[in-house]
Amino acid sequence: MDTNLSNSQATTRGSLGSADTAHQEFHVTYFDSDSGLIRMETFDTLPEAERFASRNISGEQGWAVVDAVAVQASQLAA
Repeated sequence: MDTNLSNSQATTRGSLGSADTAHQEFHVTYFDSDSGLIRMETFDTLPEAERFASRNISGEQGWAVVDAVAVQASQLAA
């Protein structure tokens, strides 16, 4: 086991530093320790996604990943 890692971790991936976030959504994939399942939630803004990820990390096995996902033009109209 890598001792440089903390027990609970959250990471952010994708082109999150981009100024053009108007056509992005943010997917948070995380381990739900209550059910033992990996789950995913979708958010419109990065701060919302990061808050959710931080709240859902608990215990030694807790983790969450935030991905920036480009939204297709056809999905914007929906």
